[in-house]
Amino acid sequence: MTATIAPVDERVPVGRLVPLALQHVLAMAAAPVSTVFLTATALRLSPAETASVLSAVLVLCGAGSLLQSLGVGNVGARLPFIMLPGGAATALFIQIAADHGPAVASGSVLLAAALLLAVVPLYGRIVRLFPPLVMGVTVLLIGIAMVRVAAQLITGPTGQTARGSVVLAGATVAVTLAAYLFLRGVWRQSAVLIGMVAGTAIAVVGGLGTFSPAPGSGFSLPALFPYGTPRFDVLAALPLLVLSLSTLAEITGQTVLNSETSGRKPDPGRDVPRVARADALMSLFAGTLGASLMVTSSENIGISRLTGVRSRFVTAAAGGLLVAVGLLSPLSRAVAGLPPAVVGGSALVVYAVIAVMGVQMLARSELAERSHSMIAALALAVGLLPIVAPTLYDGFPGWIRTLLGSGVVAGTLTAVLLRALFTVADRPPRTGAGERQSGEQQSGEQTPLTTRGRPRSADRAPAPPEGWRRNRGAARGTRC
Repeated sequence: MTATIAPVDERVPVGRLVPLALQHVLAMAAAPVSTVFLTATALRLSPAETASVLSAVLVLCGAGSLLQSLGVGNVGARLPFIMLPGGAATALFIQIAADHGPAVASGSVLLAAALLLAVVPLYGRIVRLFPPLVMGVTVLLIGIAMVRVAAQLITGPTGQTARGSVVLAGATVAVTLAAYLFLRGVWRQSAVLIGMVAGTAIAVVGGLGTFSPAPGSGFSLPALFPYGTPRFDVLAALPLLVLSLSTLAEITGQTVLNSETSGRKPDPGRDVPRVARADALMSLFAGTLGASLMVTSSENIGISRLTGVRSRFVTAAAGGLLVAVGLLSPLSRAVAGLPPAVVGGSALVVYAVIAVMGVQMLARSELAERSHSMIAALALAVGLLPIVAPTLYDGFPGWIRTLLGSGVVAGTLTAVLLRALFTVADRPPRTGAGERQSGEQQSGEQTPLTTRGRPRSADRAPAPPEGWRRNRGAARGTRC
């Protein structure tokens, strides 16, 4: 009798494998390109340095996709996943680099990746700290902060906006919107990438900007430690440390959603730690190559549904293509020449979408409850203060400026602490043992016991971590 092969484990013929894998690459290409150019523009990297970082990120995306799709031991979920540079993580990387230097930012990536690897055994406890209410506040604050950074890409380092830059950024956003409205399938998912290509063409033809690829040809390996030896500062790394812990909640939703889509029974206890280990491992490599945290994404699920092919070997082939593209130096160097205003226009779209994802997560967190609305309101107020008033904490000691000067850290910690406070305050008072026994004697009633002499409620299985089921609906968009 022939055993039935699950759709996720189906082998796809090479003739179909390459076109299917290429669709996955096209659907995710905008994420690494846009995040690298945001980083390069913010750090004022040269075209050659930008090409090196882009090459590194593409190789990491490919290697991570291979690891998650095929798995090695207890690392990698063996599900059709694609790995990307995290948009939220990149935003925090840029913030740390601007405040403390890129060497500290690279050290922060290494610390955050090591922390995620260390807390995997405590997965069940950590994920309870980041329900949709807390995650919604975090993601919304990241989106708002990075819209401000994207605007600075358009204005330039001097802050004096040229009319041509605004027009070029607006044209890029308009083409991106048109592609999203009128295209379908994989092309619609590539709307940001299409907007960047069209924006660059408009810049060259209309004289609004220049396209200057970095010199060089052939294959090249990414540069190791492009910002110098990483420096480790725990206080400066706090934003990424908090984000790395919160990703466990996102990983749970991503893994459950991908399992259900690919026809495998969800098993978060087994698969979530495998996904987290692969994320942490690739992020350690990212820290040495000048990139931010790498995250596993289920954005490619739309391609799987479109084609009807749910095999993990397709995403593994996509990973192989990404590694090859990353090592193709001419391609990386050509992409390194995009005008900053084009990148800024694309970034406005990307980070505004992240902000909307935070709003969607908050909408699923039952804000009608008085305590939830108060937690969200106060956490957002604390998180927005350093964004709208950057000099607010200038007169305070350095550790306070580092802790409260990051809107993401301040808002997230406020949400976690207030949620814990309201949880304790809302608990009903416990009845004392003597009073309970007296009440039972007076009423003549006894607590129903099982055959082992324990209250019947004690036989119930423990509930899954709070919020992970509700996160399933937000899984596709959260990890940008």
